[in-house]
Amino acid sequence: MMKTSSISRQNIAAMSAIDVSELATRLEQDNYTHVFDGLQDWHLLRAIAFQRPELVEPYIHLLDLEPYDES
Repeated sequence: MMKTSSISRQNIAAMSAIDVSELATRLEQDNYTHVFDGLQDWHLLRAIAFQRPELVEPYIHLLDLEPYDES
């Protein structure tokens, strides 16, 4: 059975800039024991980006959400 985790709005609301920095550092180092650990961190950073974008702004490159021109 696959274990799922939910990211609550309360958890994200309680996060500090330091918490997000540590999360981004883990993603940048990409030194996870299991691939799903990195994916979980990526999903968390993405959720933070939607709810508290000011915290993720310095790390937006990790999400590939930068604006681009499709023309």
